[in-house]
Amino acid sequence: MAAAATAISLPHSLSPPLQVTRRRPAPPACSHSERGVSFDPGSAFYRSDSAAGRDLAILAATLHRRHGRLDPSAPFLCLDAMCGCGVRALRYLAQAGADFVWANDANEALRPIILTNLSRFERGSPPAEAARRRWVVSHNDATRLLAERYLRREYFDVIDVDSFGGDAAYVRAALLALKIGGLLYLTSTDWRSARGYGSRSSLSSYGAYVRPMPYPNEVGLRMVIGGAAREAALLGFHIRPVFSYFAYHGPIYRVMVQLCNGKDNDSSNYGFISHCKSCGQSQTFGFDELGRISCGCTDRTVGPLHDASFLTEMRSLADEWGWAYTSENGVTLEKLLSMMIEESDPRLPPGYIRLDEISRRAKVNSPPLSTLINSLRKEGFSACRSHIGTNVIKTNCPISSCINVAREIRNLR
Repeated sequence: MAAAATAISLPHSLSPPLQVTRRRPAPPACSHSERGVSFDPGSAFYRSDSAAGRDLAILAATLHRRHGRLDPSAPFLCLDAMCGCGVRALRYLAQAGADFVWANDANEALRPIILTNLSRFERGSPPAEAARRRWVVSHNDATRLLAERYLRREYFDVIDVDSFGGDAAYVRAALLALKIGGLLYLTSTDWRSARGYGSRSSLSSYGAYVRPMPYPNEVGLRMVIGGAAREAALLGFHIRPVFSYFAYHGPIYRVMVQLCNGKDNDSSNYGFISHCKSCGQSQTFGFDELGRISCGCTDRTVGPLHDASFLTEMRSLADEWGWAYTSENGVTLEKLLSMMIEESDPRLPPGYIRLDEISRRAKVNSPPLSTLINSLRKEGFSACRSHIGTNVIKTNCPISSCINVAREIRNLR
């Protein structure tokens, strides 16, 4: 697969992202706004609760456009495979600086509202203005659209697949239509598989046999990452998780991964997670250790959920844009990104421990979350809050030691 190519015969010299080349009627008044971008959701399914997930996508896409591409001079191309009313496509144009966005939704009844929203940007029309085309709207099955882009050698810098249910059916086609080094934003609402209620389904879809675990929200994110890693390996590539975001409404699992050239022969970041119901401790095992699985403390991990340095840049960009400390639908990006950066500590094993489980086993009232984290850090362990669960901690401290620390905190109070 070529590392870079243009889409729909786009030239390598496009007008600036916000340049308007001819007069056009002002768009109608809009009923919604996200980060200053106005739009009309019309009859499309739209949730304001998902704005934080779109914020993260725009921040990541912007950083990728600025300094993450193999060919920075090429047009920055985005594809929204399931665009709904077009708000994500609109924000890629308005905020991420996309030179061109392909907005697709299988429901052709949404075409008027998508066109209305995107009409805020000059579209350009062939043949006279083909060189200035900014966006295209289509109504195809997402897999078919992505496969056609690959067959035409039209590759994109960012592909956003906001699917309902599982995303496994679209991953391979999306990877094929993605430039080397490009970003793929995957979405899953398959909570049954994440909770271990559909093990056969998760095995066929993601290559993961999931059993019920006390931290299913994180397992769901790792399940999506693992499925993408498997598909990339089949194509001769590997992926790097950029960030992983769990949202309670839905629930929704969102993962941003970067496509990297060549297979990754290091299997240390791909393995198995076990959880002991007797003592509550979690640990990881590699493929060559399956016959030796037993309970015990371990420092081995299957890799972090995020890229800390990239998230730090996202936080700086959010601060630069004035997004960091403003609450959008109850989510403050500075707080969210800071927690995700702490979660990126490579010393942290998969999963998290609930405070009520610690207090139940310790037979004491739950200590304050911040007090427990500080106490564990003083003992030399890595510990932090988690955006994935409320009233939980991520730590490399064995649960038996967590119990002792909780008892000591309560004895001192």
